[in-house]
Amino acid sequence: MPYVVTVGCVDVMDRSCMQECPVDCIYEGGRMAYVNPTECIDCGACGEVCPHDAIKSEHDLKPDELLFRDINAEFFEEIGDPGGATDVDVRDRDVPRVRDLAPRREDG
Repeated sequence: MPYVVTVGCVDVMDRSCMQECPVDCIYEGGRMAYVNPTECIDCGACGEVCPHDAIKSEHDLKPDELLFRDINAEFFEEIGDPGGATDVDVRDRDVPRVRDLAPRREDG
């Protein structure tokens, strides 16, 4: 999995990453976005535009962010590899570990 959406996206989905992704591999869940690990081409465009620093290369994940590598992959266990997010509506679902997180507030 080249890029991973982390906790910085939970409850604040900016969506600029989705607009920037040249292969449409970022899917919008209920509380956060998810990168499809088999569709991502490792270009880094998504991470460059994320204003919340929520998208990181798997090689740059901090120890407390490593679980999001599995969370992103888990999101696609049921839906597989649709071949692009544009025609797939999964906004009503999240993996249990995200769904069960306490709501986040933006300070500021």
